[in-house]
Amino acid sequence: MLFEAIYNTLPPLGKTWEVILVDDGSRDNSLSVLEEHAKTDPEHVRVISFRRNFGQTAAIAAGLDYSQGDIIVLLDADMQNDPSDIPMLLKKLDEGYDLVSGWRKQRKDNAVTRNLPSMLANKLISRVTGVQLHDYGCTLKAYRRPVLEGFRLYGEMHRFIPVFADSVGARITEVVVNHHPRRFGKTKYGLERTVKVILDLFTVKFLVSFASKPIYLFGGTGMGLMVLSAIIMAYLFIRRMFFLVGVTGSPLFQTSTMFFILGFQSMLMGLIAELLVRTYHESQRKTTYVVRTKINLKEND
Repeated sequence: MLFEAIYNTLPPLGKTWEVILVDDGSRDNSLSVLEEHAKTDPEHVRVISFRRNFGQTAAIAAGLDYSQGDIIVLLDADMQNDPSDIPMLLKKLDEGYDLVSGWRKQRKDNAVTRNLPSMLANKLISRVTGVQLHDYGCTLKAYRRPVLEGFRLYGEMHRFIPVFADSVGARITEVVVNHHPRRFGKTKYGLERTVKVILDLFTVKFLVSFASKPIYLFGGTGMGLMVLSAIIMAYLFIRRMFFLVGVTGSPLFQTSTMFFILGFQSMLMGLIAELLVRTYHESQRKTTYVVRTKINLKEND
């Protein structure tokens, strides 16, 4: 059904296209089916097979690495997303957007174990990152290749691609797409995914906001702790001078000392992180900016 839907959708567009199919270490006959389609249509069908299951993010990363087109559309193979929505995504890209995200507004999944946690996670991600999308978890998205370059996907970071794209200035929008009840395969996601999303969100927020200037995070935290330490010490000093209450015997003294030490260590960590960032950029000659277009400049300028 997947191939039938793809062939009904892509050839009529009149564009050059390819389909990269990633077999994530399946244990059924999926690979043999993919091999058969690759033999039938070697011009358009490419197959990548992992030695074992590495997860959805790794599968997406492999598809991106081996793709050749200027526009990339991601799609799950379980037919819950509809390939017939692809032309709509491409049309939206033509309006000047760099990333068009699918929104499963009428989602056909379990309301308690899938829809509710997903809704809460989407609201949390949008609030923390500032990238307002209703459905981060929808794989069906269309991208212009430049907004996918400059970062690598690890763990389960695939849902945060729009956040990374936004960090390089991508123009992002979303459109409502079809969503069908699951007919093939079995979902590997449950309520435990919410915990992973929250942990990944910490990583993404740090990478997007502080990766180039970590001193702002560590140094700011360190200064806050040291200021708090100074306030406590001032309170202890005033209490000693006017009320003759001992300083060193109070637990506030130990707390103040601890805050000062932690603050100083945090600032040192920020300086070390700054050195690492400079080494990373300078050793690989990575720029701290991203160019959208060039006018009257050669490609190597």
